[in-house]
Amino acid sequence: TYEKVCRYISRESESVVVSVQYRLAPEHKYPAAYEDCLNATIHFMKNIEHYGVDPANVIVCGDSAGGNLAAAVSQTLAGRSDLPKLRAQILIYPGLQALDFNLPSYQQNRGVPLLFRERAAFYLLQYLNGNASNLEEVLEGSHIPIDIKLNYRKWVSPD
Repeated sequence: TYEKVCRYISRESESVVVSVQYRLAPEHKYPAAYEDCLNATIHFMKNIEHYGVDPANVIVCGDSAGGNLAAAVSQTLAGRSDLPKLRAQILIYPGLQALDFNLPSYQQNRGVPLLFRERAAFYLLQYLNGNASNLEEVLEGSHIPIDIKLNYRKWVSPD
C-alpha cells in the first residue's frame, strides 16, 4: 500500500527509501514488528556502502503504528556506537502513548474517522497480546497502576 508513496518520496527527495514489511498483529504479537524493523535497519546500516547511501543521512520514518516503531528503533539505536547515527526520525500521526486514553486529544477526536478512540485502544491490545478482552479497563485507564501514572504524570497528563 505504500509503494507509490515511497517511490514519490524517493524521487522528490533524491533519496534511497527502504520500506520494511513487518509482521502484523494479532497473528504476530509484540515485539515481532519492532524486531523486524530494528533488524532491517541494523542490516541496512551495517551494509550501507552496498546501497550507495551517505551514512550521515539515514532517517527513519513511519506513520501510525509505524511511527511507534520508528520511534522505538530510533531510541534503541541512539546508544549504538557501532553504527552510524540516525540523522532524524519522522513520525506521522504516531501511536506513542497508551497510558491514558482519556487525555484531551483522545476526547476531542473520539468520534473522528479513521481511528476512533475505542479502535485505537483495540488495536493497541491486538498489538501487545492479541486479546481485546480488557478493552473497557484500558479505556477507563485502570490498566495502569497508580504509581506508574504518578511517575509519568509530568509527561502524560491533561496539562
